[in-house]
Order: sequence, then structure tokens, then C-alpha cells
Amino acid sequence: MPGKFQLSTGKLARGCARRPWLTIGIWILISILSVLSIMFFLGSSLTTEMKFTSNPESEQGRQLLINRLRGPEKINEVVIVTSPNSTVDDPVYKTQVDLLALDLIGLGGEVLEGGTYYYQAHDESLVSPDRHTTILPLFMAGKLADAEKNIDKVREVTGRAAERSGFDVITTGAASNGSDFNKLSESDLQKAELFGIPIAMIILIIVFGTLVAAGLPLVLAGFSILIAVGITALTGQQFEMSFFVVNMITMMGMAVGIDYSLFVVSRYREELMRGREKLAAIEIAGSTASRAVLFSGMTVILALAGLLIVPMSLFYSLGVGAIFVVAVSVMAALTLLPAVLGLLGGRINSLKVPFVHRYQSGRNVDQGRFWTWITARVMHRPVVSALLAIFILAVPAIFYFQIKTGANGVDALPDSFESKRGYKILDSEFSFGLISPVEVVIDGDINSPPVQAGLSRLKDEIKSDQVFYGEPKVDSNDSGDLTLVTLPVSGAPDSDKATGAVRTLRQDYIPQAFSGIDAKVLVTGPPAMNLDYFNLTDHYRPIVFAFVLGLSFILLTIVFHSLVVPFKALLMNLLSVGAAYGLIVLVFQKGIGASIFGFQQVQVVEAWVPLFLFSVLFGLSMDYHVFLLGRIRENYIRTGDNGESVASGLRATGRIITGAALIMVVVFSGFASGQMVMFQQMGFGLAVAVLLDATVVRSILVPATMKLLGDWNWYLPRWLGWLPDFHVEGARPDDREEGEAEGR
Repeated sequence: MPGKFQLSTGKLARGCARRPWLTIGIWILISILSVLSIMFFLGSSLTTEMKFTSNPESEQGRQLLINRLRGPEKINEVVIVTSPNSTVDDPVYKTQVDLLALDLIGLGGEVLEGGTYYYQAHDESLVSPDRHTTILPLFMAGKLADAEKNIDKVREVTGRAAERSGFDVITTGAASNGSDFNKLSESDLQKAELFGIPIAMIILIIVFGTLVAAGLPLVLAGFSILIAVGITALTGQQFEMSFFVVNMITMMGMAVGIDYSLFVVSRYREELMRGREKLAAIEIAGSTASRAVLFSGMTVILALAGLLIVPMSLFYSLGVGAIFVVAVSVMAALTLLPAVLGLLGGRINSLKVPFVHRYQSGRNVDQGRFWTWITARVMHRPVVSALLAIFILAVPAIFYFQIKTGANGVDALPDSFESKRGYKILDSEFSFGLISPVEVVIDGDINSPPVQAGLSRLKDEIKSDQVFYGEPKVDSNDSGDLTLVTLPVSGAPDSDKATGAVRTLRQDYIPQAFSGIDAKVLVTGPPAMNLDYFNLTDHYRPIVFAFVLGLSFILLTIVFHSLVVPFKALLMNLLSVGAAYGLIVLVFQKGIGASIFGFQQVQVVEAWVPLFLFSVLFGLSMDYHVFLLGRIRENYIRTGDNGESVASGLRATGRIITGAALIMVVVFSGFASGQMVMFQQMGFGLAVAVLLDATVVRSILVPATMKLLGDWNWYLPRWLGWLPDFHVEGARPDDREEGEAEGR
């Protein structure tokens, strides 16, 4: 028989409580360093670009163009001038556009590297068919981050031109789109905080009944978010992070940071109510709730690690940011929280809220009448209850098989944003592909007759395809061994039209045109990079699923010393995650209830959302399973009564887990209330999954299946008997004494 493996979280908690000012001082110092890190490094750590860390075809072509033809990529921007009354042939129109062009040139080479316009180039492709609109293609200076910083200077010029001329002057392109997404992201983050924090505070007040106890989890969550963002700012100096990472850290930090502190504070107050002295209560809370927090955090981090497998900057940004904030939240719950409790002592119950505190203080710590009532009825009819729960989860999960992934891009911006208005004009009058064209790279001797013949055949194929806009533009390097064919396409670079054009080029036109020719032909450009991104997420989805499921199964087997409990937990979580996927499809793709929630109906689910949701939801769902099943297992070890252990576990954890789940639902709903459709999909999916997990799974499916399986829940083959016997919630001293007495 292996000995029981006890992590000394209780001793750690007691040590921090005995030296509270030292512990708190260390955390304050880390927070100050984090603030400095954010001030000096965060801005240069974030980007709106998505970079591959693998080497798909679009990346190969891009690198060839950088190394052997044009150098670093130019950031395309377009200024659109349109008038309902005048045409480009009117002198007043020409005068205003000439003045606008002079003002743009006056911005200097640090803002604009170059550009052209109709009256300079006399290029009819720069004028709309009705001649009321013209475009000024520009090249922004520097990298995308530089262009996003400088785009406001361009917009100041276009704004003055619009006031002066009375024409509509709009900018759109990579820099303006990125800038608008950044502004909308910040706005949605503020809205989520304003929505989530007050409601979370109300729930905490209802759970605890005192303002001090209710406010403490929020304060610790704030520390965790601040420090995680600071660490991310430093990490971003080595690996650029997606600008979404701050939103992800805030969301995950509010959710897990509040929940972890909630469990520990609740257990500490429970022990005080039992008459424990302060340090003893802190140590017991550390040995029980803090230990459960540690195992839950490990589970969440392992699930999030699945995102690091995907070779793309977006996924490792989201994964790393979420892992940082979960890890910091766990450390805060294990060290900072005991130190604060050591200072507060009994004052944790200060600032009582009338009526709420009176109700809470009148409850015995072991009471849980509602959960006792639910458990009794479910376990009385376990087969019917289990089938009902499975039906509730399986019906929406069916719609997952109709999911269509992609990117909503500039289309998902609100109509009030200038870059979207410009996109609509550009797409209807010209082609959005002018600023995000498909690029065909030919690596071979352009002067050889076979390559020239292949190029001619490719041009002929393209002419008959209406997806492509205008005449192809051909450029070669000085040595004549690399050629770029620029092909503007109809639609945004993430649209079905644009990505479909790339697919057709790769599968049909290029193989037919260059068959048997000694040249390597690659398709790159924004539409090709989007297609490779979509293909990459489709390819890695089952790999991430298998990784997360496998690691979770191993960890839960070790934690619960059972094969049945982890297998069952994985199946239940798959059901709740599948239901969340199906509801996303119903609401966002099919539009059922979208207007009720204030969401946009769109054609696709963001390609990163299913992967991110799976990792996060699996981790968070396991959170509640660890807390609940940990308490059930400790009771089962002590009493040997499976039915009573399930009932007492639900009774003991029901109110706290319900409060924790409601806080998560509120936090995620706050993010879903924003205007960015990707955050709407993510927040909605997380909220409904946690809600289903905390109600249908925990209150019906868990007790029903545990009743049906009985002692088989804790089955572990003898050949696995060498596994260490972890205790998620270490028993209280009086529990151990009772267990020993029963054994005697």
C-alpha cells in the first residue's frame, strides 16, 4: 500500500499568516514591478498581426518576397474620396484631391513611404464606374505597429479635407482596421469590467453576508490580473503577443481569481464558526480548500497548455496569458490570501450586510437543504435523472456538426467605424483586394520559355474567373529568378470568395499552368494566410482535444485514485462543451435568439474560438469536479458509504460552487456584452457551458451516475496501486479522529 501523499499547503498557509507583512510586502513589490513592466513594455509587446510559427505555403512565399524581391512588407492603406454630386472630371473635384494629396505628402516619410492617385497616375482603375469616387492607395511607413500608431495622423488630414471640401473622405486598410480593433477591444474590456465587477460583488455579498469577506476575492483577482499582465509585457519582448491577450487575462483572472479566493475564504470562515482559533482555521483552510485550489489550477493549466501546441502566435498568446493569470491566482490563494486572513482574523466578518448576514449566520455550516432535496430525488431515480441530463446536453450538442469556422474580420466591426464604411465602399465600387491581394510567387527563371508559357496560361485562366479584379500585375527581381504576380480579388481577405480563390489557384490553375515546369509556385498574401490559418486550426483541433483529454485523465486518475471517476468526468465535460458549441452555432450562425442577447448574426464562428473554448472550458469544468469530488472522496474514505458521501459532498459545496459558477457566468457574460463578435461568441460559449456544468452536470448527472455505479466509482486496478494517494481536501483534525475511532 502506498503512503498518502500530502502537499503541505496548510503549513504554507500558516507560515504566511504568521508573517503577514513580509508576505504582503513581497506581493506589493511584485505588483509595483508589474506596473513598471506594463508602462514600459506592454505597448511594444502587443500586435494585431497573426504569425505562423510553422512554415505553411503562404509563409514560404512571404519570406521569398522579403528576402529576394521587395524587402519588408508594405502596409497598404487606401484613402477614399467620394461625392454624390461631383465627378472626378469636375475641376473642383481635382482641386480638392490635389490639396489632399499635398497634405498627405506633408506628413513625411516617417508616416507615409509613398502612394499615388488618379490625377498623377491617370490610372482609370483608381476611379469608380460612376466616376463619383476615387481612391488614393498609400504605403504606410514601418511595421504594422508603427502604421497603427501613425494612422491617426492620416485621419486628421482626411478629416480636415472632408470639412474643407464637403466630400466624404475615408481611410481603410490594415493600419486603420488594426487601430479600430484595438480601440474596440479596449472599449469592450471596460464594458466587461463595468458589467462584471459590480454584479460579482453582489453575488459575493449574498454568499458571505459581509463586505470585507465579499471584497477580498475581488482585491486578490485584481492583484493576479495586474501581475499576469506585467509578466506578459516582459514575455512579449521575446515573443510578440496578440492584442487579445489583455482581454483574455482580465477575463480569466476575474473568473478564477475570484473563485479560488471564494473557496478559501469560505472554508476559513467555516472553521471560525466551528470555534477554531485564527491560525488553526487558516491552516485547515490551507490543508483543504487551498489544496483543492492547487489541484484545480494544475488541471486548468494543463488544459490551457493544449493551446501551445498550435503553431501560431494567436494561440500561444492566449494560452500563455491565461496560464500566467491562473498560476498567479493559485499562488495568491496559497500565500497572499492566508497573510491577509492572518491580519484580519475575525474581522473577516466585519461590515455586515443587514438581512443577508442574519440569514447566513443563522445557517449551520453543514446545512444545504436545497442540495439535499435535489440529491435525494435524483438518487432515488438515477436512471431517469441521468437520461434526462444527457438529453438536455446532447440536443444542442448535435448542432456542433453544422459549425462553420472562419474569420469575420472588418465585417464584424460596428457600422459606425470608419474603416468598415471604407471597406463597404471599396468592396462595392472597386475591390477590397486592392489592399489585400492574392500574391503568386514564382521561384524560377522568369526568362525561360517554359516559365513564360506557364505564366501566360495562368493569366488566361484568371481572365475567365470573375473572382479576380482587374489585370494581374507582374514584378520580377533584378536577377530574374523570382517573380510576383499580384491578383486583387473580390471580397475581404477572410471571405469565402478570397480564400476560395486561393484554393482554386493552388488546386487547379497553378498545377495546370505549371505542370512539368522547373519552377516552384507558391500562393501568399492576406487571403492565402487566412486560408492557411483556417486549415491549421482544423488540423490541430483533434490533436489539442486528444492532448487535453489525455493529460486531464492522467491527472484525475492520480488525484482521485480511480479510473472510473476521471473517465466519467471527461464524458460529462465533453457533453457540456459540446452543448456550448451547439448553442454558439444556433445563436450566431443561425441567428436563433441573437437579437434577444444583442449579438450579431454572422456566417462563421471565429476559427480560434472552438479551440480556445475547449481548453478553457475543460479546465474550468474540472475545477468544479475537483472541488465537489474531492469532498465526496474524503467522505467516502472516512465512512465507506457511497450514497451518503455524495449527498454530504453536494450539501457541503452546493452553495459555494453555485456562487462561484454564477460569478463566472457574470464575468463571461460581461465579455459577451461587447461589440466584437469574437468576444461575443467566446463569452457566450463560456457562460452557457459553466451554467450547464454547475446545474445539469453537477446537480443531476454527477449524483445520478455515482448512485448507479456505487463503489465502482472508486475502482482502481491493483497494477496501478503504486500511484501516490493524493488527498485533494485534507481531512480536518476532528475528521481524522472520527475516522480512527470508526476504524477501531
